[in-house]
Amino acid sequence: MAEMKKIATRVSYGNTLVELARQGADDLVVFDADLAAATKTEIFRKEYPDRHFDCGIAEQNMVGVAAGMSTMGYVPFVSSFAMFAAGRAFEQIRNSIGYPHLNVKIAATHAGLSVGEDGASHQCCEDIALMRSIPGMVILSPSDDVEARGAVIAAYNYNGPVYLRFSRLSTPVYHDPATYQFQIGKGERLTEGYDIAVIATGLMVPEALRAAVLAKRQGISIRVINMPTIKPIDEEIILTAARECRRIITVEEHSIIGGLGEAVCSVVSEKMPVPVRRIGVMDQFGHSGPAAEVLRDYGLTAENIVAAVREMVRPDRPAEE
Repeated sequence: MAEMKKIATRVSYGNTLVELARQGADDLVVFDADLAAATKTEIFRKEYPDRHFDCGIAEQNMVGVAAGMSTMGYVPFVSSFAMFAAGRAFEQIRNSIGYPHLNVKIAATHAGLSVGEDGASHQCCEDIALMRSIPGMVILSPSDDVEARGAVIAAYNYNGPVYLRFSRLSTPVYHDPATYQFQIGKGERLTEGYDIAVIATGLMVPEALRAAVLAKRQGISIRVINMPTIKPIDEEIILTAARECRRIITVEEHSIIGGLGEAVCSVVSEKMPVPVRRIGVMDQFGHSGPAAEVLRDYGLTAENIVAAVREMVRPDRPAEE
């Protein structure tokens, strides 16, 4: 891949909140739990201090307050690290937002292993699984700045609970803001290919694109599919890939249990059975270290994707240099 501008999607989140407010979203309010500098809601707070509420290190209470605000006609965005937003406040999200189907958006930053040095206690690889289990919860996992901005706008316009997953690590911006349109429930075919389909989400989409370039040099064509909506998942694009490519690999910065891979397997196993291999965190906790090194340690790299592709497409041939 050519060198691209890199922006962390958590920064995109903060910038888009301001954009929405400037464009007339007078009902938008933002809640944070003593992490505004890290979640980037401080960008919103600087311009709209009267509409930003710091609830302190009390995530469960923050969710309850946001739920109450939503019943008064406001559109609250609840912000914290994924470990705290999805993990610590799960019961309140389930009972106070999910069950009454309130119009609250949960914005979770610092998701996955790429939190890096913060270690296993902060590396949340279970959040998608938790949120998928809540009836009616929409789950968005954007991969770059342009897509993240579109996801935040779509979440604001959607009437109901939405979970947004953002990364700490900066990611390449590969979408064209002049032409890209985000739509909840729709995947995106990024490359043509018929040997195998690689379905990726979030931080792993750029790795999948890089894998497609590496595999092409070995004579293998990969269809890269970006899946920014985990729930409701785009069944049509999955079934088309299953029919035309006959093999699928899923890649996610999340546990293979309960995440993108299982969502894809559910569709394929019921409607068009083909071999599926899941690349993700293999029922393990994370560990501390620089983000790039941690991702490599857990096999979340383009090189590992290519190795898996080769095993599925050409199982009887040795690795090519």
